[in-house]
Amino acid sequence: MLNISNVPTHIAIIMDGNGRWAKKRFLPRALGHKAGVDALRDVFTTAENIGVKYLTLYAFSTENWNRPQDEVIALMKLLAEYLGKETKKLHRNNVKINVIGDVSRFSVKLQAEIISAIELTKLNDGLFVNIALNYGGRDELVRAVKKISNDVKEDKLEAQNITEKILSNYLDTSGMPDVDLLIRTSGEYRISNFLIWQAAYAELWFTDVLWPDFKGAHLIDAISDYQNRERRFGKSEGE
Repeated sequence: MLNISNVPTHIAIIMDGNGRWAKKRFLPRALGHKAGVDALRDVFTTAENIGVKYLTLYAFSTENWNRPQDEVIALMKLLAEYLGKETKKLHRNNVKINVIGDVSRFSVKLQAEIISAIELTKLNDGLFVNIALNYGGRDELVRAVKKISNDVKEDKLEAQNITEKILSNYLDTSGMPDVDLLIRTSGEYRISNFLIWQAAYAELWFTDVLWPDFKGAHLIDAISDYQNRERRFGKSEGE
């Protein structure tokens, strides 16, 4: 039985397996991505009901640009449609939407949809949903170092005063807690350049379930497993 008093504050999910889901059904990959978007509704509802505060979703990585152009175009269209159609519903449910990553590469229309979603929901205090778009952990760190270097150059920051906390403040997730639980679907066992700083001490949970088939019940399973682990953060067992 789930211990509601020990629900992870911040859960991150690598939503993998849309393409394989479509292939198994002899469908275009684009329909797999659409099914993956549909799967979000049950996950959001479950996360809200059990008290998860932050949910970060790996939607489009810096490496995803290397996919076939027609698939990238379909993904961009789907994302714009989702934000356009779902934002008002999420707003009614008190969900706060945020985006991490470098969105400057996206079309003006998609950037406008992103800004609109963020603005509409910015005062909400329910589930905080981070959508990682054109995001890569290494790219995020490079961008953070550039901002730090610029502030040192302009005498806004002294190099000797840089700490882990200072660096964290320059990341896309500034002000947010580190990841407690990182979930990856589809049977792959790697984090694929996702939140490499924030997930340094996250508990990892992998499942063979393809993302479009992932339900709220699977999220509960992941959290139940998380609650049976001892998080030591470098300390000795039982310490």
